[in-house]
Amino acid sequence: MSQPQTPLTYEGVLELFRQTDQRFQETDRLMRETFQETDQRMDRMVQETDRRRQEIDRRMQETDRKISALGSRIGEIVENMIGGDIVAQFRALGYAVSAYSRNKVFGIAGTSASGEIDLLLEDGDVAILIEVKTALKTADVNEHVERLQKYRRYIDEHGDVDKRRYIGAVAGAVVEPNVVQFAQKNGLYVIVQSGKAVEIMPSPEGFVAKKW
Repeated sequence: MSQPQTPLTYEGVLELFRQTDQRFQETDRLMRETFQETDQRMDRMVQETDRRRQEIDRRMQETDRKISALGSRIGEIVENMIGGDIVAQFRALGYAVSAYSRNKVFGIAGTSASGEIDLLLEDGDVAILIEVKTALKTADVNEHVERLQKYRRYIDEHGDVDKRRYIGAVAGAVVEPNVVQFAQKNGLYVIVQSGKAVEIMPSPEGFVAKKW
């Protein structure tokens, strides 16, 4: 037999509201704590991710610096290797080379009329401008042709009494056959590594060194 229900009084209704409010407050507290813990975890994750990103950036910069330094060092080695024997090579072609210099800068640095010549051989009325690369590409050949044109303009515009003609040459420790042909078609000598020394590639029939 069921027990009779207690009549719902005004005080009873207030007690129900009070209990319900307590439950809401407890639920709200638990949710705030949960969100706070989640936010803290997210903050820690963001901070850790940022720290790792900064460490990766630092390591990449250090790697870039080492690669750049290595590239510069290799470039110096190639220049020394080529420069040490190239005078005799051009003399064998009939050029009376009397002076040799490296890294000749012309024009005002930072301007479009400025440039740098890796190796410069002088032969009285002719000067040979040589561009040296570790691995020579067709783009390097084009750049050197532009450099020769720029140097010729620089000499003319500054009224230099030097009326010599300029010829060009490109050199590389690694040079593909198509690059050799491309350079020779542009009237440039091509210098390649040959054993422990270097040699000027045999010019094709009818080759004439272009003069600027």
